[in-house]
Amino acid sequence: MVRAALNHPGIRLSARDLLALRDDARLPGRHRPATRRPGAVPARLPGTGMDLREIRAYSEGDDTRRIDPAATARTGTPHVRSFHEDRDDTTLLIADFRPAMLWGTGDTLRSVRAARLLARHGWQAAARGASVAALTITGTGVPALPARTGARQLGAIAQMFAQAHDSALELHGDVSEHSQPFAAALVRAARLAPPGAQVWLATDGEGIARQDEAALRRLSRRRRVTLLCPLDPAEISPPPGALPVSSGAACRFARLRAFDPTALAARMRALNVTFMAVADDTG
Repeated sequence: MVRAALNHPGIRLSARDLLALRDDARLPGRHRPATRRPGAVPARLPGTGMDLREIRAYSEGDDTRRIDPAATARTGTPHVRSFHEDRDDTTLLIADFRPAMLWGTGDTLRSVRAARLLARHGWQAAARGASVAALTITGTGVPALPARTGARQLGAIAQMFAQAHDSALELHGDVSEHSQPFAAALVRAARLAPPGAQVWLATDGEGIARQDEAALRRLSRRRRVTLLCPLDPAEISPPPGALPVSSGAACRFARLRAFDPTALAARMRALNVTFMAVADDTG
């Protein structure tokens, strides 16, 4: 259980909040044509591949043309089948919940804002029928979910994000930030994301050390990797005065500087990674 002092919006990550972001993805519904001529109503095309990916329970928004008659008759509830398409549409969401992300000077921790950003991209992928996988990086492990399609998968990802974040809050300060190698998490991410996949990695840019770059370069090979860096208000508009910094009996004064993305963007460009500094988590 999360301590009462941490159980506040913006500090504790809620699966319900991530599920509520589904409305922002504008899932396709009924389309009212502007004309009565044939072909005025757009429809999502089923996959053209022949290899079966999965058979699962029907979720709202699934293509009814993919209903599996045998599984539906056997279980008494609608089931759909999905195939590995010739061009596989897979999205991988990677949330960094290591100690360096568990802070904030505004009303929301960077880790919470990162999860919200990823959830929005996940819902957008689900809206177009893509399969979505997820992975979280904490101080003690790398929980992951393999790629599946549908709203139920995004619900499972929201639960995993919330549980991993709760664990990270409880252990914050009790584990070393480097107890779980970041590079090892990227190696596992490469196994979850097939070639051609879109990878959204939400982390602090400073959390990617030089020794992690080789693993990040391998992940970006034949995949579209985007680094999302949620900025804290203090990084966007730092206070003008000097602030005291103390450690034990030692005390110094220092001034904060606004975040300069130039060097980090150049590093990521060299690794074939798209860099995005995000001032808010609304899109």
